[in-house]
Amino acid sequence: MTHFLEPRFHQTPFPPLLRRIPKSPPPISIRCRGGGARDLQSRLDSINNTQKLTEAMKLVAAAKVRRAQEAVINSRPFAQSLAQFLHFITQQIQPHQIDFPFLNPAPVGKVALVVFTGDRGLCGGFNASVIKKADTRLAELKNLDLGHILISVGKKGNSHFRRRSDVQVDKYITGCGGGSVPTAKEAQTIADIVFSLFISEEVDKVELIYTKFVSLLKCEPVIETLLPLLGDGEAMRDGGFRLTTKEGKLKVEREGKRGNLEEIPALLEFEQDPVQILDGMIALYLNSQILRALQESMASEVAARMNAMSNASENALELKNSVLVAYNRERQAKITGEILEIVAGAEALQGF
Repeated sequence: MTHFLEPRFHQTPFPPLLRRIPKSPPPISIRCRGGGARDLQSRLDSINNTQKLTEAMKLVAAAKVRRAQEAVINSRPFAQSLAQFLHFITQQIQPHQIDFPFLNPAPVGKVALVVFTGDRGLCGGFNASVIKKADTRLAELKNLDLGHILISVGKKGNSHFRRRSDVQVDKYITGCGGGSVPTAKEAQTIADIVFSLFISEEVDKVELIYTKFVSLLKCEPVIETLLPLLGDGEAMRDGGFRLTTKEGKLKVEREGKRGNLEEIPALLEFEQDPVQILDGMIALYLNSQILRALQESMASEVAARMNAMSNASENALELKNSVLVAYNRERQAKITGEILEIVAGAEALQGF
């Protein structure tokens, strides 16, 4: 006698409440006006073209950000060591013993603001953040009844300030690092303007407002005092992050390179006049600090553009999927309607 065993299907031992079901974002509602599938197809073509453009701009920005970051990392140790060494020398010299205008801070009556922005857009909130920082500083100077001279570096900052009736752009500089990494020649142009304003006593203080490059995902606008020489400069302890390619993929590695100033003996003997030494160093100091600000701003701009284009590409892909679903539904409804018309016509012909 043969016995047949009835198969039994057992349920999973885990209760339904313990299952993790990924939550998908709500679909984007696509409305079709008038043209139907033809309009949706045209919209799909437009989204595809936009996605190709944003992907290309993302790759270009990724290539530029590596060169810009290399320039920032290589210039930080020199700028830091030079600022610390200049600060050390000024501490060893009594201010009343020499006549050096950069060491004798006068009562501040007028401030020169050097604002670094980009020449182009499509870089997220890069330009907006540094412009907001500059507007806040201008409001603070106005509340303190202090005058100002505005030096705008970049087209975006210049176009913003020219739209304001209460702000006048005294100097306008563009094209710094437009297609490549900023150079010392471009920094020297700004340094000459700042030097002439301060040495002629048109301003009593010079401040730099730029975007500091922290990482590929973080950049913050800062305000630094360039003149007079009051401190030891910025303590650039973090070298930031480096964008590399390994195994054909983009990766981020931490870069710990920094400038270390060796211990200097407290007793120094000057073979030349200390004023001549400081005169030679102040030009190098101004050039290095402004060049570093240009490089930091350039690296921040291309990093922000790379992130913005990456987000735009993802949004274009999501929008394309939603439009494609709407297009398939519209096409299916049109085919179904044509089939119904054919069937209705065939049934009507059967009566004759």
